Amino acid sequence: MTAQLFFYLSGAIAVFASLLVVTNKNAVHALLYLVVSLLSLAMCFYLLGAPFAAALQIIVYAGAIMVLFVFAVMMFNISQRDIEREKQWLKGSIWIGPVLLALVLLAEIVLVIQMQSSWPAQAVQLVDARTVGSLLFGPYLLAVEIASFLLLAGLVGGYHLAKNLVGTTGSDDGGNR
Repeated sequence: MTAQLFFYLSGAIAVFASLLVVTNKNAVHALLYLVVSLLSLAMCFYLLGAPFAAALQIIVYAGAIMVLFVFAVMMFNISQRDIEREKQWLKGSIWIGPVLLALVLLAEIVLVIQMQSSWPAQAVQLVDARTVGSLLFGPYLLAVEIASFLLLAGLVGGYHLAKNLVGTTGSDDGGNR
């Protein structure tokens, strides 16, 4: 019963943070809530008995989103005026929402780890890396390949957007490289 309560709490945080991602007008604020949403989904995976999937969620998605954001900032050549405007956006009050949600998730994971020894053995069935790998390259192979094509399309689109931006800034090669 306690595991279900923590699962629903994590799910509610994920839904709330995801709504804030979609409705937020500022990209930096939306990114902060996206990271909170991804962390809460990792908590849901952990509570469902998939610690490997939870670790992958944190490492691949939460980490990759941050790297992707830094890459996008570098690729689109942000000016000093944009940096000053972003500093004004990142005042301390912006961090209150994501920090509160992340603290709830932190308290939840600490409680889950402490209480996990008292749960019945059948309450959680562990999913290991071998099972995940055999499923990803077995019955879900087509879905994995489709996701890889979508990521490739995003990469090619980002490259062409950046290439066109470089061509319009007055470079002498007309944007062709």
